[in-house]
Parts: sequence; C-alpha cells; structure tokens
Amino acid sequence: MAPKIASSIDTSSEIYKKRYAYNKGRVEEISKIRAEIAEGGSQRAREIHKKRGKLLVRERIEFVLDEGSPFLEIAPFAAYDIYDNKAPCAGIVAGIGKISGHLVMIVANDATVKGGTYLPLTIKKHIRAQRIAMENRLPCLYIVDSGGVFLPLQEDVFPDKEHFGNIFYNQAQLSKEGLLQVAVVAGFSTAGGAYVPAMCDQTVIVKGTGAIFIGGPPLVKAATGEDVSVEELGGANVHTKISGVADYLASDDEDALIKAREIFSTLPKDKPFELDRDTPSEPDYDADEIYGILPTDLKKPFDSREIIARIVDSSEFDEFKPEYGRTLISGFARIGGYLVGIIANNGVIFPDSADKGAHFIELCSYRKIPILFLQNITGFMIGKAYEHAGIARAGAKMINAVATSSVPKFTVIIGNSYGAGNYAMCGRGYNPRFLWMWPNAKIAVMGGEQAADTLAQVKVNQLKRAGKELNTEEINALKQPILDDYERQSSPLYSSARLWDDGIIDPAKTREYLMLAIEIVSHNIDKSKQRYAIFRM
Repeated sequence: MAPKIASSIDTSSEIYKKRYAYNKGRVEEISKIRAEIAEGGSQRAREIHKKRGKLLVRERIEFVLDEGSPFLEIAPFAAYDIYDNKAPCAGIVAGIGKISGHLVMIVANDATVKGGTYLPLTIKKHIRAQRIAMENRLPCLYIVDSGGVFLPLQEDVFPDKEHFGNIFYNQAQLSKEGLLQVAVVAGFSTAGGAYVPAMCDQTVIVKGTGAIFIGGPPLVKAATGEDVSVEELGGANVHTKISGVADYLASDDEDALIKAREIFSTLPKDKPFELDRDTPSEPDYDADEIYGILPTDLKKPFDSREIIARIVDSSEFDEFKPEYGRTLISGFARIGGYLVGIIANNGVIFPDSADKGAHFIELCSYRKIPILFLQNITGFMIGKAYEHAGIARAGAKMINAVATSSVPKFTVIIGNSYGAGNYAMCGRGYNPRFLWMWPNAKIAVMGGEQAADTLAQVKVNQLKRAGKELNTEEINALKQPILDDYERQSSPLYSSARLWDDGIIDPAKTREYLMLAIEIVSHNIDKSKQRYAIFRM
C-alpha cells in the first residue's frame, strides 16, 4: 500500500464555501452551454429532419451504442461562438463508445447544422477524431449525412495538408492498419463527402434518404444538361444493385444502425496491453470538494495534492522525491485500479523541479506506466540567478523527456497553463492521448497582466524616444484592450471552440474520464524499448 494523502481542507470554512459556490457556478454555466449545443441546429431544421423519417444525430449514436455504454465525446464545444454561433459542435458529433463489445470511434454528421457541410473546424474535429482512433487502434463508424464542403469557405477547407482530403487519407491509413472503417449513409453524401463511404471497408445505405454522388443533380444539370433525380443518380438501389459502392441496403435509420452493430460483432475480440491493474477503490475524499479547493482567483496558489487525493484510488499516493524540486509534485497512484504516474504543479518550475520531472518521466517510460499531467503552471522561473543555474538546460531536459516518452500521456489543465510551462507539462503540441480543461482554467502564452505590462512598456519606450512621456492614466488606457483580449482568449470556452483541447469537463467527474481514457489507450501501448534524445547535462 502507498501512503495516503491527508487532506487539510476545512469544508466548513467561509473560504471553502465561497470557492465552492463560485466553481460550482462555473460548472453549471458550462453545462448549460453544452446542453444548448447538444440540441444541434435550429428547431425548424430539426423538425424538417424528423419529418424525413430520420433520427437526430445524437439519437443515432445512442441507438447504435451498447446498452449502458459510456460515450466519451470529443470536442463538444467545437466552433462555440464562431461562425456567428450557427455551427454548434462544428456540425459533427464525435466520440468513443462500445458497439457489440468493441470500443469504436464514432464520427456523425449533424445535418441540422448547415446541411452537415464541412467548415474548417468541422474538418479539424473530424481529423482529430481519426488521430485518436489511430493512436489508440480503434475501429471507426461514420454516420454520414453531409452536403460536403461548405463552399463559401472553400479556400480554408480544400487544398492544404490538414484540409478535407486528409480525412480520406486517414481512412486509408486506418484501414491499412487493420482498423475497421464502417459507414452508415443515412442522408446525402455529396461531392468530396462521397469518398467517406467509398473509402470504408463496409458501407450501409438507407433507402429513400441515403444518397452518394460526386456531383448532385444541380451540378449534373449545369455540367452536362442531364436531368436526373437524387434516387436515379445515387440512391440506395443504385449503389447496392448497380455501382457496388454500398454493401447493404437498409429500410430506415434504425435498420442501418442494427446492421452496423452486426458488422462490428464480426470483429475478433480486442486484446489490449495488460496494464498493471488492481481492484479499483474510491478515493477517501469526495470529488465534489474540488469545487471548494480551487480559488476564485488563479493568482492564489492551491496544493495539487488535494486534487490528487480526490481522483486516485483510496487517496493513496507514493510521492517521488517529495523534498526535492518541491514546486513539482510527482509520484505513483492508481486510478480505477490502473497504475499511473502523476506530475502536478505547485508553483513555477525551477531547475531542480525540471530535473525531477525528467527523472520521473524516465521511470514511467521504462516501466510502461501511463502519465497524468495536472497543469497549473505560469511557466519557468526567470531571472539572472536562474539563467546562471541553467534553467533553460533543465527545462529543455524535461521537455525532451515529455516529447520522446513513448507511454500514453493524459493532460488536465486544472488552473493556469502559460508559456513554456504548457510544453513541459505536456500541452497540446506534445501529443497527449487526451487533453481536457476545467471551467476555471486559463491558457495563454503568458498571463494577461504580464502581457499588458510588456506590450505597454514597449510602446512607452517608443514614445519616450520620440520625446513624449505618458502619464499613468494613459499607460493604463494602453493596457486595458490587451487585458480584455487576454481574458477572452485565455478562457476554456475560447480554447475548446478551437480544439486546443478535447473538451471542458466537470472537475468532479475527472476520475470517470480518466478511467475510460486509460481503458481506451490500453489498446495501443508501444512495447519497444524506450529511447531518449540527448539530454544536455
């Protein structure tokens, strides 16, 4: 047994109650926004969709999943407050759930949102889902109901490396790796979108509503003068009886999704990597108490051990180097029975804490133990003394270890995430298998006040050289727009809308997310010998 974390939180204190109310309110605010997003397009668009005899996108997902299966949704806030806020969820729902006992990545178009067409963030989200599937060796189900590329934004969706065509490239790569690709064509699959079902290993199409064509009837008429109906051009009968593009004919959405379940039932049983796992046990402390631990102002510190105590089994944590590099916490624990390494921040990163972090990552990597990063980091310590002590060398060592470690990594931003601290703590650019934010979190190149001070000082110096002095009021006027921009752009909703993370999650449910994520990543763990790049000693 590992030592238990002894919590020092007084849940009866006024500070705790104030923090609890504030953070609980943030969670409720985010939950309300998520519920509104989940409705999809306008009420009129949903009514028209239903009148066509079609299930809504989330009804389709619920129907195809095994009874009681969780659904780990990816990027549910994508495109929030972008595109005039008329593309909820970026017009596509993606996530991981169980179908016929298999973990499957599901990517489903929402035809109530701009006809299911692909905006730039729709493509980014679709590709993110495919990368998760590739990283974790998951088969894919595409529920297709799409008008293809959103033509008014064609320059931002068509020609570049991670634009629309990359979706089909990824399908080919996934199939090449033996990861089953299945399509259910429940609506239109138009233009480039026709290649989604055409690139799949097996395709089901719904009679009367499903259609696949490179060019729809209007384009055919314009290009060739030929008058042809949707059914004659690319309906279900055409593709199951004449072209062979689809393999199975379904009478309605439900019939098609039942067929998809049958297809996945023919897959051999998964044989995931056997991670070290004991019988799970609940934390000794209520996860709900996290709301009262997090400060209302992130400039105030909090002990990350208190967070760990409410996430890990039995609140047991075998801390590594507890007296050294004390602004970085590292150690071993279990989550849902699974052995994990945890790295969390308790302040800025100093040379000794960076060395400690690199050392701990090495231990986890050689032992094939997944690593959880809990970010609350304003960056690396700066100043003459620390530059002389080699903060850049130590920081590079930790970043090197994060970048080259071959074990699955998870990141949760529980507070600040600024500058190179984001990199050292496995930010998005370092490819954690999953990255989530809490509603209180902030992410930026630096804090807003530091950015405002820096940029204002540059301007003041420029004006001073030109012979003009600014008073305090004028300097503050320079700072305010910068502060406003940083406040807006560092928020979790701003981040999540742009897919800088995989979603904003309720702190009290973090353990649930992590348990499912660990099960998912166990399907692909690099078993080869760990190697590192050169550490500058």
